[in-house]
Amino acid sequence: MTSISGTRVEDHRVAALLDAQAKAARLFEEIERTLIRPGVTESQLSEEIHKLAHKQFGVVTHWHKRIVRAGENTLRPYKDDPADLLIAADDILFVDLGPVFEEWEADFGRTYVLGDDPIKLRLRDNLEPVFRAVKEHFLANQDITGEGLYQTACAFAAKAGWEFGGSIAGHLVGEFPHEYIPNDRITFFIAPGNDQPIVSVDAQGQTRHWILEIHLVDRTRSIGGFYEELLTIG
Repeated sequence: MTSISGTRVEDHRVAALLDAQAKAARLFEEIERTLIRPGVTESQLSEEIHKLAHKQFGVVTHWHKRIVRAGENTLRPYKDDPADLLIAADDILFVDLGPVFEEWEADFGRTYVLGDDPIKLRLRDNLEPVFRAVKEHFLANQDITGEGLYQTACAFAAKAGWEFGGSIAGHLVGEFPHEYIPNDRITFFIAPGNDQPIVSVDAQGQTRHWILEIHLVDRTRSIGGFYEELLTIG
């Protein structure tokens, strides 16, 4: 049975993660309003985002590398470091950030379309519904494993008419730096090979919280889109 003090600690953790995500959402709103445009490189936009996050939101630490991907680079997974591209007038691009707010991690990703290409717009607009469908499946199946939820994400991507582009569909998130076990490269990811349930506790007996990430791609058209936020709360 969870103690009253334990409940209070968990309530604080949930509130802190939700607050970090809300701040990330406001940061992304400002990025879209002031920075997303053609004629700059991915690296230039990434540096502008870094300056904006620091100046307006006080972000000094990002717990993972800043990702800005445009055009054919939207097919590439997180681990890749593709050549820097210039953002074009009719491009699709996504931003994936891991800002730390008051020692709590956020992980947030959104996709933007410049121009009116109907395929790119449909891809962008399919991301959130696929995310919601996978999250609802998780909430209805609390014993699902990391591998099982990854397979679910792939199935919902295919149902929407896309390929799932990521080798993972999410990961742990928490107080910076979040839980890490040396040489454990699978059980902290929503990925093939993780046979452990998503709903679990860490070494301190605290509930693990997770990020869900949806990466949809169309390899024939060399485009992809990305959407990411909290899975287990919110």
